Amino acid sequence: MEKVKIVIADDHHIVRKGLLFFFKTKNDLAVIGEASTGIEVLDILEEKRADIVLMDLSMPDMDGIEATKRIKTLYPSVRVIALTSYADQSHVIPAIQAGAETYQLKDTEPDELVETIRSVHAGRHTLDPKIMSHVFRHMAQADEKEKIHQLTNREKDVLFEIAKGKSNKEIGAALFITEKTVKTHVSNLLSKLGLSDRTQAALFVVKHHIDPKTRR
Repeated sequence: MEKVKIVIADDHHIVRKGLLFFFKTKNDLAVIGEASTGIEVLDILEEKRADIVLMDLSMPDMDGIEATKRIKTLYPSVRVIALTSYADQSHVIPAIQAGAETYQLKDTEPDELVETIRSVHAGRHTLDPKIMSHVFRHMAQADEKEKIHQLTNREKDVLFEIAKGKSNKEIGAALFITEKTVKTHVSNLLSKLGLSDRTQAALFVVKHHIDPKTRR
């Protein structure tokens, strides 16, 4: 049986040695290299053929995100599993966008990590449910926030006035337009944002921290 060839990339010696010791108990896994920086990972891959890279995201010289990007460009057949202590979306999303097939936390049970390696090697991409919730939440929020760009500048002006709690009459006076025109803008912006009323429109601005000065 051909073994799955693994490179362990982590700047903590104890982490690498712990994984190495555990993987030695698995007949279908073989560690062919250890790296403490992203640059070292690339050096190993230049000399040896690997199937899987277990990639820490926080490393000196070249972090795991940049190393993953380069691996996917230079060695597209190599599959990357981000292995880190961070479950927040600021780490998860960049890792997935960089090309990592999946994302595992370092407190994952060793046997679970082994099954993830086998699944990824077989072409099945899996994500921890806790991490999936972060990913989907981020994607949903990004998609909602992107809707602001569908609005005209005048509709944005009206939206920000709504967020201030102003009535249509007050908005008209502030923007020097008729109340009837305000109603038209309100109707259009609610439709574009997929909202049902002006209260939801006000919450939309607050929820997504949209700055009326930058219109983002």
